[in-house]
Amino acid sequence: MFRYCPSCASPNIQFTENKRFDCPDCGFVYYHNTAAATGCIISTGETIVLLVRGKDPAKGKLDLPGGFVDPAEGALDGLRRECREELGWDPETATPGAKFSLFASFPNVYPYKGIPYNTCDMFFTITAPGLTEKDLHLEADEIAGVRFIRPADVNLDDLAFDSTRRAVKAYIEYLHV
Repeated sequence: MFRYCPSCASPNIQFTENKRFDCPDCGFVYYHNTAAATGCIISTGETIVLLVRGKDPAKGKLDLPGGFVDPAEGALDGLRRECREELGWDPETATPGAKFSLFASFPNVYPYKGIPYNTCDMFFTITAPGLTEKDLHLEADEIAGVRFIRPADVNLDDLAFDSTRRAVKAYIEYLHV
């Protein structure tokens, strides 16, 4: 990521331990920490909601609603924001009494414009009985479509990221499908 030290402009900066940049000339240290991200398995009771990615990475692949947690934002706040942004759906007002439950967490690598971002992906579940496509207003730029798929019919190879595959697989196993 860095070609030159951000502190002294030395070209000798080194990436070490797969997480930090060290400058031997001025002693600058920068930790490239893991980013927090969320995903949500929204169950209608019969199906789960999967989005068709409208952008790279993995354009055209299926994904769960969610995304990166912004600075000064908790994981649940970030997930609610992502649901509003991507789906035009606010789980708190659309489904009174519905609660997010933390289901699983997996490490992931999110490749964006040639830079691999290490993430800690936290997956939540929520039940929204009766939710249909007409209840959603998709973010046209990011989301190319939506699929309501029975868990038993999900092809894990169609999912965009390893962590998402692992979460959906764990969910299907949990349901004993």
